[in-house]
Amino acid sequence: MRSHRPLAALFTARVVSYAGDSLSLVALMLHVANTTGQGLAVALLLLVGDFAPSLFSPIAGAISDRFDRRKVMIGCELAQGALVLLIALSLPPLPLLLALVAARAIAANIFLPASRSAIPALVEGKDLEKANSAIGFGSNAAEAFGPLLAAALLPFLGIRGVLLVDAASFLVSALVLLAVPAMPPRAHGEEPESLLSQAKVGLGYIWRTPVVRIIALGFCAVVACNGVDDVALVLLAKETLHSGDAAVGLLLGAVGIGLLLGYALLTRYGTALSMTALLLGGFFVSSAGNLLTGLAWSVAAAFTVQAVRGLGIAGMDVASSTLLQRVVPDGLLGRVFGNLYGAIGVAAALSYVGGGLLLDATDAPTTLIVAGCGGILATAAVALTLPRALRRHADASGTRSS
Repeated sequence: MRSHRPLAALFTARVVSYAGDSLSLVALMLHVANTTGQGLAVALLLLVGDFAPSLFSPIAGAISDRFDRRKVMIGCELAQGALVLLIALSLPPLPLLLALVAARAIAANIFLPASRSAIPALVEGKDLEKANSAIGFGSNAAEAFGPLLAAALLPFLGIRGVLLVDAASFLVSALVLLAVPAMPPRAHGEEPESLLSQAKVGLGYIWRTPVVRIIALGFCAVVACNGVDDVALVLLAKETLHSGDAAVGLLLGAVGIGLLLGYALLTRYGTALSMTALLLGGFFVSSAGNLLTGLAWSVAAAFTVQAVRGLGIAGMDVASSTLLQRVVPDGLLGRVFGNLYGAIGVAAALSYVGGGLLLDATDAPTTLIVAGCGGILATAAVALTLPRALRRHADASGTRSS
């Protein structure tokens, strides 16, 4: 960070903004629960914030490739700040609240591919691993500690006050991003004029490029298998291990601890690792972690395995980002990241549905074992196909891609 000031600015902006997001999520969940008294309403709030923007991802990625990425990021932060301010001042009824939350989530969905695709312009190629690890560490740390900050502020500021703090965080983030240099778009060949056509080009590129296709499909397959773990862990602690609410919180927090440790280690030692091996290792560890959790005999054993699983998830994130940043042309990078994270959101939603049905039909240990086995099979498929695709891509383009 000391030697790459623009990266430090992006890091700071992400930490401030993500911490604010965590604050407002807690406040809005409490507001909806208090005003409606319905669990379904809270679920809808989470759904429009997580799943709905995924459907907009092809366009979101195209926007970050079509315009100056710094302007896109600043515009997204200002838009989110204005929307959260409107929510804070009006605390509207549920239908309008859901619409405003969905709009804010779409702006965040545009920011994500723009920020990921901006990193190669801020650091040298040899530092991509460290840069991605640092950004991941800061974002996840902010998300982890945001609810704790919300718990401290709510008694003094109330729901409206916490939302105003979140709105201010977006303004601070936008101001910090002024330290990032301009990043004008770089067209990839003959680009069509319309935004929708550019989005279609991005989808076609992913499908035609074996390296990108394998990484995207492998990541989504692992998430589709393992995304149900949050729900399964609750039932594992309560019904299988016969523990209380404290054990549930402990198990759900274990992955976050492993994530932060994983990002911290990769920030220091990431350049010594092969990104291909790190990606495959991350897929395997995150999947085997759920399998072993299903076999756990105590809360302590499940906590340990889930913490190790967090290391694998950090590896997945850093390795996939670094590999894509190295092999994808700059003019298409935003669309690739936009489509990847959108597809991951859909995969997670499918995992919740399919995993929930499996949980109802069996139990938590069985669900976790099946999820882990499915993820390991997906890892094996990627291991058999990705190295060869990377070699062919490197031979064709001379790109360092491993």
